[in-house]
Amino acid sequence: MPADGKPEGSAPHGRGPERLLKRKQFLVVRRGDKRRGRFFLVEVLDRDDSAGPRVGYTVTKKVGNAVVRNRVKRRLREAVRTHAAGDMAAGKDYVIVGREDVLTAPFGQITAELSRRIRGTR
Repeated sequence: MPADGKPEGSAPHGRGPERLLKRKQFLVVRRGDKRRGRFFLVEVLDRDDSAGPRVGYTVTKKVGNAVVRNRVKRRLREAVRTHAAGDMAAGKDYVIVGREDVLTAPFGQITAELSRRIRGTR
């Protein structure tokens, strides 16, 4: 058991990874690897440093109005915070582009797909 007292591989229940907030940060990540999925697109960029992972969320206006887009982002943030944050590698930036299917999908299916895409497996 690590020094923090949590078993290895357990899902974090506190804060998630550091957030990407500036448009410039999002644009830089677009140069990285793209991992397409049914519920979202995950863009990954290796920063070549040892700092913790950073994540940003975006949803296009094609998905719906502001209420719908914010609901998609809330579901994705919670999936990362509770399940996928442990799969994120240090020194990488992740941008998750949500799709409308996130609203109707079971939460377990979203978290499983997100973990798969973050790890880079099919």
